[in-house]
Amino acid sequence: MTSASSPPPSVPAPSEVRLRLADQPGQGPTARRIDGAWWPRSYDLAAELPGLLGGLPDAWGRISSVLVNGDTWPACPERLVVAGQAVHVGRTDSPSAPHTVCLLAPGRGRWDLLVVPPATEEAEAVRLMEQAVAQGV
Repeated sequence: MTSASSPPPSVPAPSEVRLRLADQPGQGPTARRIDGAWWPRSYDLAAELPGLLGGLPDAWGRISSVLVNGDTWPACPERLVVAGQAVHVGRTDSPSAPHTVCLLAPGRGRWDLLVVPPATEEAEAVRLMEQAVAQGV
């Protein structure tokens, strides 16, 4: 009998970003409100943001600013260095988008991601993420 040192297949590796993106960004009068969904492992933005930014498509360019809800992300630095680049982190207290994160890349665009709460059960998180990319929430 051997012991396994790696987690079971249903448990993602700690470095694996849990992210689903829509196939194509919305454009024009029918632009989608949500471009994807992200399921972080915690509400520690300094720990979670590097993985998120590292998991984005190259076509999105360098994300220079991130806007998060201050109530959802209580410990939120104003600036982080991710992969050697400064990222400005802004906070909002808008009740209209408590579970989203907005990513901005100069000259490339803006992307809004649904944030699935870290404590969400896996089956529900997967459902929410798939629904977000299919319907644009």
